[in-house]
Amino acid sequence: MLSIIIPANNEEAFLGACLSSILASDSPACPVEIVVVANGCTDRTAEVARGFESRAQARGWRMEVLELCQGDKMRALNAGDAAAHWPWRAYLDADVTLSPALLGQLCKALDGPKARYASGRLRITAQGWVSRAYAATYRRVPFMARGVPGCGLFAVNAAGRARWGKFPDIISDDTYVRLLFRPDERINVAATYDWPIVEGFAALVRVRQRQDRGVRQVAALFPDLMANDDKAKLGVPGMLLLAARNPVGFAVYSAVALAVRWRDRGRAGAGAGAGLPDWSRGR
Repeated sequence: MLSIIIPANNEEAFLGACLSSILASDSPACPVEIVVVANGCTDRTAEVARGFESRAQARGWRMEVLELCQGDKMRALNAGDAAAHWPWRAYLDADVTLSPALLGQLCKALDGPKARYASGRLRITAQGWVSRAYAATYRRVPFMARGVPGCGLFAVNAAGRARWGKFPDIISDDTYVRLLFRPDERINVAATYDWPIVEGFAALVRVRQRQDRGVRQVAALFPDLMANDDKAKLGVPGMLLLAARNPVGFAVYSAVALAVRWRDRGRAGAGAGAGLPDWSRGR
């Protein structure tokens, strides 16, 4: 009884690997359906998705591909929710790939009457040396290493999904949903999934800036949710430890953070609101 909802905007190059990993999963102990929402696509995203329908049927899974004219992730998530049949929901970015055991472990974590939020062990992947260096430090930040960040993949059971209605018009859906749950209601299962970060310094700055704005926006619009924020501060000792472990990675990570601050100051000086949505993408 798990519906996997995948919003996809021009993800032709990545969606095939994502769907292949889902369909290669060990058989979970619950029914599964896949809903791909191709939104505002100008490439073959929907066609790629439909190419997997027969493989889903062979597993006894239902699969549906929706096409929306406008590219809007929150609208795509809401359309996927409206089309989904099962009460448990997994929300998955189209460039994420799952390990075979993950779906089954998510289903076990969600089972029960109490509200649950679950994700897997995040593996940050990158290709170019700048992004690899950034990732080497990013994955060691306490929130990423010890929390349940849900980047690119989070799942909720029926009681958990009842905590909100439609996705609001915000930047960071994963931050919003994660903060609807207390830390003790979040579960990190042992199985892994791969979450690729963007390539190149400029793209990393754009995406990091958007992530930071998304968090600030949630804090501004839903201040009560911040009581559930368990993100640990890195602090000076933590920064020194990261720098000692990987000087190059820490230098790249710090340079991205400094560039984001500089761009935000410039934006504020130009009169732009720091809390306004920024729909820029890294690729």
